[in-house]
Amino acid sequence: MWTLVGIILVSGLCAAIEWPSIKGHKKEQVVFWILLVLGTALCIGYALKLPRPTPLELIAILFKPIGYWLHNTLPPAK
Repeated sequence: MWTLVGIILVSGLCAAIEWPSIKGHKKEQVVFWILLVLGTALCIGYALKLPRPTPLELIAILFKPIGYWLHNTLPPAK
């Protein structure tokens, strides 16, 4: 519980410190908020010990259809 409060407070402090320097720049504000929310969500997930996929699982998800396609397209080896 206190860990979550600490994460949210640190995120708010980061936003309060950085906001004056990006106040007039619309694109920088959008990127800043996206990255801040994403980082905060990842930290909260880590603090709650939520299961997270490994990079190897992402690679397997991406390349499995390619492997099936190659297996069905190419002739069998002799």
